Amino acid sequence: MTDYRLTPTLPLPQPGACLRPWQPADAPALAEYANDRSIWQNLRDTFPHPYTAQDAEYFLALAADNPRDLHLAFAVDGVAVGSIGVHFKSDVRRRSAEIGYWLARPYWGRGLATAAVQAVSAYVLAHFDVCRLYAVVFEPNVASAQVLEKAGFALEATMRKSVVKDGQMLDSKLYALVV
Repeated sequence: MTDYRLTPTLPLPQPGACLRPWQPADAPALAEYANDRSIWQNLRDTFPHPYTAQDAEYFLALAADNPRDLHLAFAVDGVAVGSIGVHFKSDVRRRSAEIGYWLARPYWGRGLATAAVQAVSAYVLAHFDVCRLYAVVFEPNVASAQVLEKAGFALEATMRKSVVKDGQMLDSKLYALVV
């Protein structure tokens, strides 16, 4: 089995920005930036709100002990301001992987998410036996859909009433990059 924790730092085109493995010292910034309801609204319920220091420590331990999936921090001037991950599938879906990401609100609209999705996609497709990367976006999250489209992902389906978030039934959109 490949150990995905060995991923190198990936540069981003913005000054001072990169993707890098998570570090224990990232816990305070992670707790601060992840504790935003606007971020929580667009993620699965396993991402808690409010997001506490204990949640940050739990996630960092999970990322450190998980050789199966790829977990990287968005770092700007050395500070962790978001996360991007790739979850590699198994069995009949072993050549597929799911990509997910979030970025702190002060960094929205700067092209960081698009650059990160492009960098991680290129890295995964070049280094692993994956031919399909996909992402699922909740219908109201137009910005994330635009990130995926700019990164070369194509809309494959709208899945009607496929998720429950904050007590509401929502459609979700399935995007994929297939090589």
